[in-house]
Amino acid sequence: MAETWSGEFYCVKCKAKREAEGEVKVNEKGTRMAKAVCPECGTNLNRILGKA
Repeated sequence: MAETWSGEFYCVKCKAKREAEGEVKVNEKGTRMAKAVCPECGTNLNRILGKA
């Protein structure tokens, strides 16, 4: 079961903060990142959550 994170992401295309729910992944440096899709424009959103 994949971990999910729900909260505020910043959309670079809309230049606004959006509420979204995304899947949490760990990158090669060990940093947790939430990845989601903007509900307004469909752009990929990323949020850095910190070390795992």
